[in-house]
Amino acid sequence: MTSPGLERLLPALPPGKSWLAVGHGESGDSVYRRSDNAAFAKLSDRSAVALAGERRRLEWLSGLGFGSPEPLDWFESGAGACLVTSAVPGVSANELDGRQLLQAWPSLVARLGALHALAAADCPFERRLSSMLSRAADVVARGAVNPDFLSDEQRKREPADLLAALEAERDRRLVQERQDLVVCHGDACMPNFMVDPDTLDCTGLIDLGRLGTADRYVDLALMVANAGESWAGPDQAETAFRLLFEGLGLDQPDRERLDFYLRLDPLTWG
Repeated sequence: MTSPGLERLLPALPPGKSWLAVGHGESGDSVYRRSDNAAFAKLSDRSAVALAGERRRLEWLSGLGFGSPEPLDWFESGAGACLVTSAVPGVSANELDGRQLLQAWPSLVARLGALHALAAADCPFERRLSSMLSRAADVVARGAVNPDFLSDEQRKREPADLLAALEAERDRRLVQERQDLVVCHGDACMPNFMVDPDTLDCTGLIDLGRLGTADRYVDLALMVANAGESWAGPDQAETAFRLLFEGLGLDQPDRERLDFYLRLDPLTWG
């Protein structure tokens, strides 16, 4: 539950409008929707640094006409911080059934491809492998790994062992990263793709607090794995996998690289 001190950061609204609690993000931030669906507010009772970073990313990306949320307001106090953004129309892709998602899939792939096509050299934010591994090391050292984010196989091992296995691949993955550095979303899961429920076209990307330059497989691993929860069977999953890599012009999917980043991501939350 959001503390009353933190809720006081929500900006006042005109008569007849209110802020409605809609849940929490993966980061633990509280999310509110304006009753007229025109805006969202994210409240953080942790350090305001992460939320301020998301604000800067939105400011940068919204200036490129990408269809991402625009930052509308910012409030900060000793209790925490509040970021208010415009709403991206549509529904989250995870609300679609397998048939609908497969129809929307090429549009999702195109939206991700457009993000990856932005000039990496012009992006002022980074999420390189070295920083991801450092983050994972900190989470593991604090005993803050969330077991709900781990696969069944990962839960059988100690987090320190999981991290050591990833570190053993560091040098090889750094070479791949230098060869395939793009602007990544950083959390390319289905809830962060917005879709027009009538046309099934992707309308934009949300929750961009992890946006930065990284190996494109950071996004591909999460997109493949998270969408897997929506498919009705292996045929849909295989079709989506093929369309993803064809749509991005990648002739030979690197399944080992997909696996590496899928194993790393759960250790970076906490």
